[in-house]
Amino acid sequence: MARHIAYIGLGSNLGDRYSNLARAVDRIRQLPSTLVEGQSGNYLTAPMGPRDQPDFLNSVIGISTEMSPGGLLDALKEIEKSLGREETYRWGPRLIDIDILLYDEIVIDEEDLKIPHPRMHEREFALEPLCEIAPDALHPAMGKTVEQILRELRNK
Repeated sequence: MARHIAYIGLGSNLGDRYSNLARAVDRIRQLPSTLVEGQSGNYLTAPMGPRDQPDFLNSVIGISTEMSPGGLLDALKEIEKSLGREETYRWGPRLIDIDILLYDEIVIDEEDLKIPHPRMHEREFALEPLCEIAPDALHPAMGKTVEQILRELRNK
């Protein structure tokens, strides 16, 4: 079976944020035919949207997996639910948020699955930890590396 490289963004701003991220990574390690190949440090960032909520703790992991993009998304959503995530409102507080940022160098634009993450290029809190572990990872829709995108975002 073919192995794929994916980068996963994690965020938490409720409860014990460090523990929430660690528990999510532990659950991802338990996914079938999946290895965590790299993990960024943790980054404390202000929330997007409503500011009347705690700051987020964000990180990124790199994995190799045999799971399909859709299978991986389903598994990550199940991990969120098992860790106690409840749906609130757009950009609202959350116990855990897990997003596929990149998967190989493919572009998927389906209703429930969008890869690369559609707003990743606008979010320093995703790009900075991703750049820490994979600066040369290519954003296939933009034809630029993560490092280039982060530099351009900071120069705006």
